[in-house]
Amino acid sequence: MATAGDGAFAEAVAAARSLPRLAVGCHVVLVDGAPVSPRDMVDTLVAGRSSEPNRFYSSLSAFAARATMGGFDREQLVSEITAQITKIQAAEIEVSHLDSHKHAHIFPDVLWAMLRAARICGVPAIRSPFVPLASILAQQRQFAGKRALLKRYGQVRVLNAFAGHFRRQTSRAGLRKPDGIIGMIETGHMDANLLRAALVNLPEGTWELVCHPGYADADLRAAGTRLIESREQERELLAAPEVKELLERQEIRLISYRELGGG
Repeated sequence: MATAGDGAFAEAVAAARSLPRLAVGCHVVLVDGAPVSPRDMVDTLVAGRSSEPNRFYSSLSAFAARATMGGFDREQLVSEITAQITKIQAAEIEVSHLDSHKHAHIFPDVLWAMLRAARICGVPAIRSPFVPLASILAQQRQFAGKRALLKRYGQVRVLNAFAGHFRRQTSRAGLRKPDGIIGMIETGHMDANLLRAALVNLPEGTWELVCHPGYADADLRAAGTRLIESREQERELLAAPEVKELLERQEIRLISYRELGGG
């Protein structure tokens, strides 16, 4: 999410308004960013570094350790998540779903807060950030010899341990969600072969393709992300006629969160 007053946020709002049928989610940021709320309202969520006193924890490992040990005030989590959602809604943009930076909402305390905020703000759907085991096993050969993909593969297997709790809690809360995601392991390395393998081995159900298409311009290069050239590659890949043909052959129908949420 862009910070208050950031020109990128205004630009995103203008783009969303120009495409009224576009499904726009709130990408909740609780790690590697800054809060929308004043610091004294979210003091348990910020790292408190002297150089950057109003920043969240910069690494997912530090965030995960604090989240699993109950270090975050759950009401502060609700307050900050709600503030991020209502910032978008205040711009007269309907929020179709919630997801989170680095999939932080897999952790139980954060998920609890996300579900509370979704109910407060009337958001009908949420991302289910878990890769189907059948898809993982079918693609193992594609990851062979690729160190970065094997590392992500191991991380995804660990994170899937939270899947059962996530599905129970989201179902109890009445939020709609896909069955899971694909493309998470391949982040930053997606190519035609990996995308084809993911789609060919897709189980029955509703699955979200996690991708990061974009333009490697000066603003992106200044953002501090590791995903730069890969965004250009994904944009070209997803727009290729071969991908459309593959979707048709596999009888995969594309929908948005607007449709998933019943809109």
